[in-house]
Amino acid sequence: FRYSAQPVLCFSVCTLIQINARLNGPDTTMKRLSFLDSAFLLAENRETPMHVGGINLFTMPKGADSKTFLHELSDGLKATKDLQPIFGDRLKTGPLGALGPMYFDTDKDVDLAYHIRHSALPKPGRYRELFELVSRLHATLLDRNRPLWEMHLIEGLQDRQFALYTKYHHAVIDGVRSIHLAQSMYSTSARARMHDSPLSRGAMERYRASLQAAAIPPTDEEVRNVADRLKATYDSSVHMAGALRRFSQAWMGRGGALSLPWLDVPRSPINTHVDGARRFVAQSWPFERIRAVGKALDGTFNDAVLAMCAGALRTYLKRQRGLPPQSLKAMVPVSLRQAGDIDSPNAVGTISADLGTNLKDPLKRFAVIQASMRAGKDMFKGMSAKESELFMQITQLPGVLLIPLGLISRFPPFNTVISNVPGPRRPMYWNGARLEGVYPASIVSEGAALNITLVSYDKNVDFGIIACRRTMPSVQQLIDDLEASLQELEEAAGLGTRRRRKRA
Repeated sequence: FRYSAQPVLCFSVCTLIQINARLNGPDTTMKRLSFLDSAFLLAENRETPMHVGGINLFTMPKGADSKTFLHELSDGLKATKDLQPIFGDRLKTGPLGALGPMYFDTDKDVDLAYHIRHSALPKPGRYRELFELVSRLHATLLDRNRPLWEMHLIEGLQDRQFALYTKYHHAVIDGVRSIHLAQSMYSTSARARMHDSPLSRGAMERYRASLQAAAIPPTDEEVRNVADRLKATYDSSVHMAGALRRFSQAWMGRGGALSLPWLDVPRSPINTHVDGARRFVAQSWPFERIRAVGKALDGTFNDAVLAMCAGALRTYLKRQRGLPPQSLKAMVPVSLRQAGDIDSPNAVGTISADLGTNLKDPLKRFAVIQASMRAGKDMFKGMSAKESELFMQITQLPGVLLIPLGLISRFPPFNTVISNVPGPRRPMYWNGARLEGVYPASIVSEGAALNITLVSYDKNVDFGIIACRRTMPSVQQLIDDLEASLQELEEAAGLGTRRRRKRA
């Protein structure tokens, strides 16, 4: 074993302490971290940073001087002392450190010049240079003595473009909340200008008010069903028992299309030890092009995305001579966030999807993915967000043992992560600069050296691929493999070959 069994005992003690603190803890104004939020901090080390973020790509407003405009954006970001909690909160621990309860408390001396940085790309300022810079930035740990975030304004791109690279610890934000945060910073009008910092508490309150104003009132039928909904919320024993019954049946081989973590997960070149260096690449495809595939095959947009990724991974691993005879499994996060909730750091569950990579026929592969996703969603049917979180904690217990023992790469719960985050479906602007693309950069973990995350923005789907630099040095080839996979699906669905992807 790489590590002794002591961390397992410590983790168990930590869990018991947190449970006791939840039940009997003192009154405090500090915000206690949930089990899931704490897990991201406990799982972090130099080889596996636990932050998320990505690139927002912009085009300068017409007539704007690039250097003056970017300095004004930087100064505008720093022009507040009343920061939103995510930007003004610092991690606090008790006498046991990370092994005890953890909290976020207001940092009264935030150094915004440290968190907001300005960089310039070397010539010729291609996306290649941008991705190389982001690869390095995404590989470094956030300073836990400060609020857990960074922003980097990046100039020097061709065609009057610039980028904003953001980096947030996953303990303070998930994908959906990051989209809410971005929308609170930007506007749907090219003429709109922010007169205070988008990081301020006032900016978030205005965004919250705009969401409430746009809310649709309940129908009469929804009002009549309030009693049934309350019953479903509190009758957790029925939902939890049914889900655990399906879970145990799947482990005994009677789960049908249900795919589970650790069950029948093959070893592949993706599932190995990782180091701290990263490689980031990105690309965009038309949203309607991918949705048309799902619709033509009587599936969903997400089914089509998974099938597109499955075909690309099959091609990539065949080229690397590492395609296993069993099908790859992907962890697919699903949002458990309630409508209007823009405050919860993490509200997410996961489904284990069978990618059907052992099948040559793209239609058969799509059918396997579709059945697997339906079975996974049925696991959470009827459960509230809190019930789903508890279910996730129970079913992820093997990882509590494998991670501290250094065995997670030998017994991976899944082969890769494929995450789809819905973004704004209309153009956005930052003080007149048009947002051209939102390219996410997520987490590479021990035993899973590749993460594919995508955001739907305006008329496109923006893919961000992050990988361990040593394990997957040719990850940029996945971009062409994704295009080839989408064309294969289009032909199989009778759609013909569509126009090629939009260049990122």
